[in-house]
Amino acid sequence: MGFSSITKSLVKDNAASDNAAERKAASGFKSIFVSSPTHIWSSKVSWRVALTAFLTIMLVQTFVLNVGGVAQFRANELKSLELQARSAIASVVDPESRGTRTSPFNESQIERMFRTTHIRGLTVYSYKYDFIKSYGEPVHLIAKFGQLDETYMSENGNVYELIFKSSDIQSTFIVVVQMDSSRVEEKVHDYVMDSIKIMGILSLLVTSVLMIALGKWLLEPILFMRANLVAAFKNPELPEIEDSPYSSSDEIGAAIALTQKLIKQNAESLKHIKSTAEDKIHKLAYYDSLTGLPNRTLFVQTLSEKGNVRRGEDVPRFAIVTLDLDHFKDINDSMGHNVGDAILRSVGKKLRASLPESAFVSRTGEDEFAIMMPLVDDALNARDVAERVAGVIKSQPFKVFNEEFQVRSSIGVSTYPDDGAEPDMVLKNADIALNRAKEEGRDTIKEYSEDFDRAVQERFQILRDLRDALEHNQLDLHYQPQLCLKTGQVIGAEALLRWWKPDNSKEGGSFVSPGVFIPVAEQSGLIVPIGQYVLRRACETSVRLKKDHGIDMRIAVNVSGNQFTHGDICSDVIKCVHDTGVDPKMLELEVTESVFMDDINHTVSILNDLHKIGVELAIDDFGTGYSSLSYLSQFPIDRLKIDQSFVRQALNDKENASIAKTIINLGHSLNLKVIAEGVETKEHENFLINQGCDEVQGFRYSRPVPEKKLVEFIESYNGDLNSFKG
Repeated sequence: MGFSSITKSLVKDNAASDNAAERKAASGFKSIFVSSPTHIWSSKVSWRVALTAFLTIMLVQTFVLNVGGVAQFRANELKSLELQARSAIASVVDPESRGTRTSPFNESQIERMFRTTHIRGLTVYSYKYDFIKSYGEPVHLIAKFGQLDETYMSENGNVYELIFKSSDIQSTFIVVVQMDSSRVEEKVHDYVMDSIKIMGILSLLVTSVLMIALGKWLLEPILFMRANLVAAFKNPELPEIEDSPYSSSDEIGAAIALTQKLIKQNAESLKHIKSTAEDKIHKLAYYDSLTGLPNRTLFVQTLSEKGNVRRGEDVPRFAIVTLDLDHFKDINDSMGHNVGDAILRSVGKKLRASLPESAFVSRTGEDEFAIMMPLVDDALNARDVAERVAGVIKSQPFKVFNEEFQVRSSIGVSTYPDDGAEPDMVLKNADIALNRAKEEGRDTIKEYSEDFDRAVQERFQILRDLRDALEHNQLDLHYQPQLCLKTGQVIGAEALLRWWKPDNSKEGGSFVSPGVFIPVAEQSGLIVPIGQYVLRRACETSVRLKKDHGIDMRIAVNVSGNQFTHGDICSDVIKCVHDTGVDPKMLELEVTESVFMDDINHTVSILNDLHKIGVELAIDDFGTGYSSLSYLSQFPIDRLKIDQSFVRQALNDKENASIAKTIINLGHSLNLKVIAEGVETKEHENFLINQGCDEVQGFRYSRPVPEKKLVEFIESYNGDLNSFKG
């Protein structure tokens, strides 16, 4: 049975079926899978196979033709010329001629032979190979003993020569004959063209037979399989495929049956996976995987749904409470994330269990939670809800792995719609209040105030202006001289950042206090590029002081904690030293001791790398942190800097005086220089001299000044500390 009849039989059976789905599938199949001849020749694979088969057969026949056919045909044609020439010459040879000096041919006979045959020239030799006479065109061959079987063919194939022996022409003479063979090449050409036509027809015939066989047993099943795969690709979950008309007893039929089975299995798997994935995606998108609580996305969505009321309905009131676990990072860092995760799960469970069913509890960040609770009772306000939440956290320690942890929280509170017309705005305001609670010492509750929002906006404005200032070179450095108490000489200067912000005032602008913009730069991370800018400017200043004024002194630069821990301070210093040509010994980096204590091993590694570069290192504001003496001895530092608060109060407060004295003694015991800042009076100076302090800086000597005034100060200073007033 042909494939077309099989297809018709299938369609007929499907049409008779009562199942509507099967009829639809049969219809779809029929539209895709057409009867074999048309469908096969619409396939690229079929054309490739046919073309390959056709060319292969043509190539084989061409090879056979070239190897034997053409050469044999040419040889036969030349043999025919030879026989004609032999017969013609034998007929005009004089049988009575026996001499060795006289030609056996008559001139008139030769002329007639030239006119009636292909012979164009000949040369006669005696049986002793003596030349006798030539006729017609000169010949190329020469009759010699042992060379009578030679032939000659001109390059264009128009001349053919051979030698007739005595026995060939029944005579005692040897004759070299030249014939016109141009017709031979024409016949060879015609023979080749006829052969090519025959080969083409034969190749087409063989290819057609081959394609019919391949189409029935291979290509049609493959195309049927492809139609199934296309249907499965277009609709993987509900593929419209027809049952296979091919027997599974052979390899192709078995492959089709297996393919259809896999398509159906894949459809079922996709349905199951899709259903499972949708559930999982929903859970991942809207719920926290650690605590099982709703996440921030679902919290905002729920808040918006509850806050959007129809016209004429009463606007509901909600308390929005956001909380952040205080110092949670310390728990993670010291006890490990397993303990931290357990505490977070416990906090979520405790909040959910302790608050009313109407409260919506969610985890909105790493250690942040948000609660939305309807205020249906006029006696209940958002502050009450916040205090209840704080009480839940503080009520009792959290027990994790047989250890107890007393957790505290900072809490921000806002009320919808009192603190915002949009639900997400109210949540943002609660976050603002939370940030204020953390800024003011943590473990406290802050209710949202519009002043908080204004403060946030001011910080953002400062940050935007600071970015512009860095981009437009509005930042500058002032320098405060540092003096040696023993020699009175200026031995260095501290580079201090100043920001002149242009405006429309009469002065054209004003200085922005470092106390205002430095914290903003620290919080935003902008302090890293600012620090790089300060470092480069300080190095350039040091080079100019030495080159233009012969002043060779140390420039001290404050390094931010962000630069030290998140930037690449070593690379920055190396690049500045290389680009500016500054002597590394003339550069000092000041870092606060709190930065040193964050990661001791990392700190020691970076300090050693900086020391190898050749720069000097100082601990700034020493005494205000919590340095360990055992770690301090490991640091390759050169100088301790006493915080100005101890110096200013040393004359009036014995405790501060004792601290200053202890720092000086500690520094000397570690072979470090000690410099005190904040020296404002002669009494401060005398106190430090009596305690053995090495170096000083402060308003007694000079305020921070621009580079030009620093040069003027150094050039006008006579080296006598007593020359300063105050």
